[in-house]
Amino acid sequence: MSELVLAAASYEKQKYYLEPKFQALPESIQEEVRMICVTKAQKLCCTFLMGFHEDGEIYFKTVKREDDFDFDEIGAELEIKELFRTQKELLVSLKVWFTIYFTKEGENLKAEFLNKSKNDETLYKN
Repeated sequence: MSELVLAAASYEKQKYYLEPKFQALPESIQEEVRMICVTKAQKLCCTFLMGFHEDGEIYFKTVKREDDFDFDEIGAELEIKELFRTQKELLVSLKVWFTIYFTKEGENLKAEFLNKSKNDETLYKN
């Protein structure tokens, strides 16, 4: 299953990245994503990624330095589980947005909606 990176933050390089194809996300959601990535990267002392699987499911990933033998894998997993628990509303919104704009189902939904809108317009004109 392929993955698309939405955003990433690096503790070591003190950098943040948002994938350009996701610039259409509302500013408030972009800010929430930035805060999640940056705070988790700092807390876990790693590179923290947030992205989408091709079916729209959200994933989080930590990338540690090869020479970082003190990295707390269990703590990182617990942080990710906490994100899924505490950020449900944001994650559902992101999944819906991704589904609409980046999947075949989304294309079908948009076509159906536009077709329904045209039919409704015709009803109101008569």
